[in-house]
Amino acid sequence: RALDEVDFRLYLGEVVGLVGDNGAGKSTLMKVMSGLQPADQGEFWFAGKRVDVRHPRDAFSLGIQTVYQDLGLCDNLDTVQNLFLGREKVHPLGTRLNRPLMEHHAAQVLRELSVTTIRSLRIPAGKLSGGQRQAVAICRSLLWEPKVVLLDEPTAALGVLQRAQVMALIGRLRAKHRAVVMVTQSLSDVKAIADRVVVLRLGKKVAEFSGDVNPDDVLGAVTGVYRGDNKSGINSVAAG
Repeated sequence: RALDEVDFRLYLGEVVGLVGDNGAGKSTLMKVMSGLQPADQGEFWFAGKRVDVRHPRDAFSLGIQTVYQDLGLCDNLDTVQNLFLGREKVHPLGTRLNRPLMEHHAAQVLRELSVTTIRSLRIPAGKLSGGQRQAVAICRSLLWEPKVVLLDEPTAALGVLQRAQVMALIGRLRAKHRAVVMVTQSLSDVKAIADRVVVLRLGKKVAEFSGDVNPDDVLGAVTGVYRGDNKSGINSVAAG
């Protein structure tokens, strides 16, 4: 089984770093939460109620938005077109796209997250930097007022400056009282932003730490050699 008795909890206004080596089950857990891969067994609770998430539309209706590593942007489309791709606004009395309304909402969500690096909404996504593209993808999720945002390797292949910009953006998501799950292999990202750290190994949840954990302890849990000196704000450890 890709996941085995994984107990994962998430609260509004926090960032949880979900870490583990390749094949640990991170992507599978993310797919379960986003409705891409229904769980064979177990329970999914949301806002105090047991729910059935078996399709992305189920997750969407609950307020769960996912930003995948490939971002899903079309290079030939500008920021506004990418933000509303597949969910375009049309004029009330016709089928013509309501570009002014979409531009208004696009500018609003960029302003809400203090995204200042995108100078024009009309620049094609293919001409944006990696950090700017990530910002567009995250802002797209916010258009639908989500409660939970799932981020898959949000800083992969980014430079130092762009990584810092994305970390700041995630911090603003938290400040807006969103619950954020950050799937990552970057322990520096976890140290920079996570309130809690959940470690998966071979499909099992093997450890959960507070955000001020020593990165060496996280690495030890990932590799299965954690010794458990209990000095890093650890909440729980299971045998790997």
